[in-house]
Parts: sequence; C-alpha cells; structure tokens
Amino acid sequence: MLKEKSQLSTKLEMYDNLSEAREDLDAWLELAHEAPEEESLSALNAQVDLLRERLAGTELATMFAFEHDKGNAILEIHPGAGGVESQDWAEMLLRMYNRYAERKGFKVTQLDYQAGDEAGVKSVTLQIEGLFAYGLLKGETGVHRLIRISPFDSSGRRHTSFASVDVYPDMDDDIEIEVRDEDLRIDTFRSSGPGGQSVNKTSSAVRITHIPTGIVAQCQNEKSQHRNKATALRLVKARLYERELKKIEESRRQDYQAKEAIAWGSQIRTYTLQPYRLVKDHRSNSESGNVDAFLDGDLDGMIRNYLLFIHAHGQKN
Repeated sequence: MLKEKSQLSTKLEMYDNLSEAREDLDAWLELAHEAPEEESLSALNAQVDLLRERLAGTELATMFAFEHDKGNAILEIHPGAGGVESQDWAEMLLRMYNRYAERKGFKVTQLDYQAGDEAGVKSVTLQIEGLFAYGLLKGETGVHRLIRISPFDSSGRRHTSFASVDVYPDMDDDIEIEVRDEDLRIDTFRSSGPGGQSVNKTSSAVRITHIPTGIVAQCQNEKSQHRNKATALRLVKARLYERELKKIEESRRQDYQAKEAIAWGSQIRTYTLQPYRLVKDHRSNSESGNVDAFLDGDLDGMIRNYLLFIHAHGQKN
C-alpha cells in the first residue's frame, strides 16, 4: 500500500512539474514579447529546454503499460566466452548501469558478485529500486558486443567481446509463485569479495537451483545465511514468473515489421571503440557517437528511442 502511494505521488509530482514548466514558459513568452532583451530570450530558451525534457519524461511514462513496468528490476550480467576480455567488458557494463541508476536516483543493491580470475567479473546480480526501473531497463536484455583494442593484448590487436544482460521484474511479496521444496537444491558456501578473498568465515552465501528448469540464483550480500536464502529464493521465483510471462507474450506475438531486428541473434547493441567510436542499437537503429558518456551511464536517449520503437510496433516486452 505504501509502495503504491509512493508511486502515485511520484506520478502526480511529474505531471505537476510539467504543468508548472508550461506556466513558466507562458510567462517568459509574454515577457520576451514585451521586452525582447537578451536576458529574457536566454531565460525563454532555458525554459523551452526544461519543458522539452519534462515532456520526454512524461511521454516515456505513458508507454509503460505492462503491469510490472512501474516496479523495481533485477539485472544480471554474465560475460561470454573469451576469459579476461569478456569479464572486463562485463565489469564495464556493471559500471555503466550503476552510473545510469545514480543518474535516475535509483537505489542499487548488489545481491551477488563473482570476481574474475585476473580482472572483471564472472557474474553479478543487482536489485535496482525506483519508479519505472523495470520499464526503463527491460530493453537491455540481450547480448552486448564490444569492439576495441585490447588492454590485455601486448600486440595491441583489436578484439571483440560479448556479455549478456538479463532484466526481470523484482517480485512483490504478495505475488504467489508455487515452488516445491523437492524441486530445489540448496548449496551454501563462503562469500567472497573482489580478487576472490573470503569476506566471511562462515558459509553464509546461498545458491539455489530450481531443478526442473535449471534456473540458478545465489546471494551473498548479507552476513546472515537465512536472509541470503530468502533473497535467492525470491530471485528464483522472479525468474520463474518472468519465464511464464514470456511464454504468454510469445503466444500473443504478431508478425511485426521489427521481428527481423529482434530475431537477429539476441545481440541488441554494439559498442565500437576502434577503428571509430559509436554505440549502435540493432533493434531501433539508434546511434550515439559519444561513447564515453554512454558508458558513463548516459543511456536515456537510446532507451527512449527503443521504447518509442517498440511502442510504434505494438510490442509489450
């Protein structure tokens, strides 16, 4: 109940801010018409930019029709084949999503982190809390490709690395998902930090495997084994729920014009650092030449273009 109240309050605040920006724009328009001086014209331009920014945010909010779009998200990153190259790329993506969440004012909790042997990460699971966190991030699911001159290659050759990102809605406690005890295998182990060093002398970390589907979830961010087990079980239920949602959506999917782009492997985006610098989304064909800003979490433009793309084609991913 409190969560719904908070979300409604945020929506009301968003529309109030939009209305306020429009009223301020009208006032500056009137002033600029009466006294077209440099100061008033400059303020008018700034107000136009502010209104445009708030309109874009409101436009995105109207596209979130899926019931979980307004809620929190679970985001997982796994490197592809390629050892340290892909593990380093996975860590770059981790930083990118952390910076994006920071820009949006989202709260990030690292539920699981497995450091790479030399550098980077073998896998990481994040809980991202904030209004529309899932709606904004769900389109990040897929394979992300990096092309660069490898910092790990003494010959300075160009390498291609891959990492997969999975995003699914964080489960509310009041949503019932039946999981039988006999379908679960529960393993405990000592939690570890960067570099593989042990950060807990007891086996508080928990890994749960859902045997019928092969879904695996683990948590090691708490010192309590009980709390880690509860979180890991919640992750298993969330992934089972998302699995069923995808089955339903797939059965309803029509033959969209965008189907070819979606079916092109599961590769959704390429980040090219050499021989030129460009980020390209292969679904919406959206591009950004400011790779540094993008990797620093400036994802809003490309996320917006993707949401507009799927909205135009009637998809409800």
